[in-house]
Amino acid sequence: MDLATVGGLAAGLVVVFFAIGAGGDFDQFINVQGMIIVLGGTFASTMIKFPIKAFFVAIPIGVKVAVSAGGMNPVELIRTSMEMSALARKDPRKLLSLEDKLPTIKDMFYRKGMQLCIDGFDPQYIRDVLNAEMDLAIVRQEQSIKIFFSIAEAAPAFGMFGTLVGLIQMLSSLEDPTTVGAGLAVALLTTMYGVLVSYLFAQPIAEKLDQKATADGENRVIIIECIVLIQGMTNPTLMWDRLEAYLPENLRHNAPGTEKGEEGDKKDG
Repeated sequence: MDLATVGGLAAGLVVVFFAIGAGGDFDQFINVQGMIIVLGGTFASTMIKFPIKAFFVAIPIGVKVAVSAGGMNPVELIRTSMEMSALARKDPRKLLSLEDKLPTIKDMFYRKGMQLCIDGFDPQYIRDVLNAEMDLAIVRQEQSIKIFFSIAEAAPAFGMFGTLVGLIQMLSSLEDPTTVGAGLAVALLTTMYGVLVSYLFAQPIAEKLDQKATADGENRVIIIECIVLIQGMTNPTLMWDRLEAYLPENLRHNAPGTEKGEEGDKKDG
């Protein structure tokens, strides 16, 4: 679970409920007409932009991805690959010895690459297959991100539309004071609903999905290189030398389980 996402959403809701509860009755902040304008209008606008299937798939999957923990740490990914390569080099069965390790690999992209490697496919074929799958995954992720950004863009706009509707209703019935309150409520509450949908839900999730898509793409690039190096049963230390460039600066020069890493640790100490 992504504690930052869950904690942020929870904190935001606490602030909203506190602000509402401290100032009066919750019922006065509920307006069905305003909700229909904001939610219905946002839904309609987003449906026009995207296929209906993509919309209904993106919402639940996007929320699930946003609140779930990220993928493998890049250093952990390289460490696992180094161990795989070392095992293949030592075991008489070579790459076939890695088949027993497949159930322990949780990342499905990594597992598929390892299966191709164990099956003895050419490194270039493995690279082509995994690159194609990565490109398609990026397309799907980008569509989900665009849908959430579209919701974030449309919600405040329909909140403003609801405000105009409420003001028109209020100004058109000034002679009857009993109807002024209803129009003013619609005018103000629709703006509030639009802001909450956009800035507490849709836009933060879109930003989080974008960050996770970037990190996932970087991890998949590392995975592809790891698979090709394992297929060649590369020396683990040489693997680190090749893969270190894909890591952020703060994670470099600390090769896990290698003499180089131990020397680096001594120098750091």
